[in-house]
Amino acid sequence: MAGNTPLKIVHVTRTPVGGIFRHILDLAAGQAERGHAVGIVCDSTTGGDRAAAALAALAPRMTPGVARFPIQREIGPADLGGFLQVASHLKSLGPDVLHGHGAKGGAFVRTMRAPKSIRVYTPHGGSLHYGLHTLRGIVYAMIERFLSRRTELFLFESEFARGAYERMAGKPRGIVRVVFNGITAAEMNPIEPNADAADILSVGEFRHIKGTDVLIDAVAELHRIGRRVSLAVAGDGEEGDALRAQVARLGLTDRVRFLGHTPARRAFAFGRLLAVPSRADSLPYVVIEAGGAGIPMVASGVGGIPEILGPGAALVPPQDPARLAQAIAAALDDPAGAKAGAERLRERIRSHFSQGAMVEGVLAAYGEAIKSKFRHSQ
Repeated sequence: MAGNTPLKIVHVTRTPVGGIFRHILDLAAGQAERGHAVGIVCDSTTGGDRAAAALAALAPRMTPGVARFPIQREIGPADLGGFLQVASHLKSLGPDVLHGHGAKGGAFVRTMRAPKSIRVYTPHGGSLHYGLHTLRGIVYAMIERFLSRRTELFLFESEFARGAYERMAGKPRGIVRVVFNGITAAEMNPIEPNADAADILSVGEFRHIKGTDVLIDAVAELHRIGRRVSLAVAGDGEEGDALRAQVARLGLTDRVRFLGHTPARRAFAFGRLLAVPSRADSLPYVVIEAGGAGIPMVASGVGGIPEILGPGAALVPPQDPARLAQAIAAALDDPAGAKAGAERLRERIRSHFSQGAMVEGVLAAYGEAIKSKFRHSQ
């Protein structure tokens, strides 16, 4: 099962949305292109038509198939039924690699007995974002410490995620590797703004952790000092109604445009400056994609974002609308400087964040873990 021998790989996750889903689709496609048999298991109750369409498009290349089962978000009694269905399906496939993504996918994979497989875990943020002194954080830390004993390979997409895991659960017992997320060569092509593009653009899920509400407060701050900037917001999610209400309450309805769900590269043309106001993040694809497209941006200095932007990047503290407003104003006042910075970042993305390097790095780590497990079992 090592070297160039084709592997049977199954990726398991809960929700088929966002960056984690993008990562799995890209990784699975790349592994299939290299001759491996790849399957996907995910939740059947979320993701809607977009997830169904994305999985249907990929399914012909997934020889072990795409399977969906009800998998709830929070820990609870219903997990038993979901686990039994997933475990039965995975056992029938007999994979060489069980790769769990996110807290729930990682838990399902690692609670299984897998004498002939390696169990791989990529947190993608998830439980790493819970405070270490909160009840939820304490519970997740206990679970992670227990499951660490049942993990042959930890694959982190950033050094931040690796450090956050070690602070939460201690040093991993299995092999540990960091492999950056990556984008395709086509995604390195530059994108120019539309003639009617807004001053500022936001792209991402409407979740508290993404900080879109902080950006809206920053836009209101700019309006208070006489700068009537415009904002385009691409995305959807659980906080959509609250964000629209916030815009109305602040009197910004005529200056904020909600685009709905829009693929990132299409959305980039709707703004002149991308704002990434995350409260926490691991290694957000939107920052990598925007960097590849040459989009000027301002971003919070959280999670793995500094690893993408590189040394010397100007970063904004999270949850600070005033500082975010200052950074936006500075970038808008110096478009030539912002564009030059975007071009430098584009070269960095080209060098360090390619999809090909991501796929090869993950496969190399699988091979290392397989050799280690079956050498020790002899």
